[in-house]
Amino acid sequence: QVRLVESGGGLVQAGGSLRLSCVVSGRTFNNYAMAWFRQAPGKEREFVSAIASNGGTYYTGSVKGRFIISRDNAKNTVYLEMISLKPEDTAGYYCASTRRPFMFGIDLATTDAYDYWGQGTQVTVSS
Repeated sequence: QVRLVESGGGLVQAGGSLRLSCVVSGRTFNNYAMAWFRQAPGKEREFVSAIASNGGTYYTGSVKGRFIISRDNAKNTVYLEMISLKPEDTAGYYCASTRRPFMFGIDLATTDAYDYWGQGTQVTVSS
């Protein structure tokens, strides 16, 4: 059984930072791309960042230069380092693992690419 467990969310002031973690169990972690999505109340789930099995990274425009995704294959963990947080970053953040191994490129920005999701961790940025 594949499980994804996020942690690290919280309440932070604008300009602050947080580090999210997602631990994966039940599959060969290093073969699969991983991603972070977020969803604010009343809005659709949106792509934030992804990291391929070869370490290639992808970001949505609004977080480039502020968020960094990384992975530690020895720990089956993907991270999202977030700095210079803004109130518009407030959302539930979800990690996800792709349907197939060794996926790359623009496909990683769509929810359809993923078949396993974590339960989410809330990030709230106050102004």
